[in-house]
Amino acid sequence: MIRTVLIATASLFCLSATLTRASAQVAPSAQEAAAYRGLLAAAWRNDAKQVTTLIAAGAKTTAKDRRGRTAVHIAAHRSAYAAMQALATGGADIRAFDKDRYDAITIAAVKNDVRMLKLALKLGGDPKAVTSLYDGTALIAAAHLGHVGVVQTLIKAGAPLDHVNNLGWTALIEAVILGDGGKNHIACVKVLLAAGADRRIADRNGVTPLQHARRRRYGAMVKLLK
Repeated sequence: MIRTVLIATASLFCLSATLTRASAQVAPSAQEAAAYRGLLAAAWRNDAKQVTTLIAAGAKTTAKDRRGRTAVHIAAHRSAYAAMQALATGGADIRAFDKDRYDAITIAAVKNDVRMLKLALKLGGDPKAVTSLYDGTALIAAAHLGHVGVVQTLIKAGAPLDHVNNLGWTALIEAVILGDGGKNHIACVKVLLAAGADRRIADRNGVTPLQHARRRRYGAMVKLLK
């Protein structure tokens, strides 16, 4: 029995490391940015005036780099707020997905960029979008990473509290099993519960968030989840 628990714990640790890397997404590298031209380059530089000029001259807002990033994705990765506003004004799709099925909202959520998140939401981003290779949501990603302000913003915007990704996990479950049990993840659990997240939803093995918290000896989370 002990050996089984140890194996399961080790497997979850490896999966957690893999998901953390995946959740970091892939921001443009310096080498990629150096090769950008036109609208992609303007977004990278946060040059709103140039973005407007290029779109007026016929530049396609759907242009992509090799990873399927449009200027919108680049602006989100770059925290280029002025460029993002100019792109939206010029008709760019704020809800577009890149090659890995990330949108501007999920990029901002993972980056813990509340300002960009609020801007993307204001410009028409969808807080309910199913994103990433895990069929998750921006809320799940934010809860996983302990980004409290992002979690609060997404909940206020109507993000689904109990969406289950293709790993069988909700935002509440991820805050427990992929978090570190520290103050930020505790706060995420508290915010999710206060908003009405269902603490009864278990993972594929029938283990609830409370049971996961107990196994990890996350006392503060246990108190919240009881």
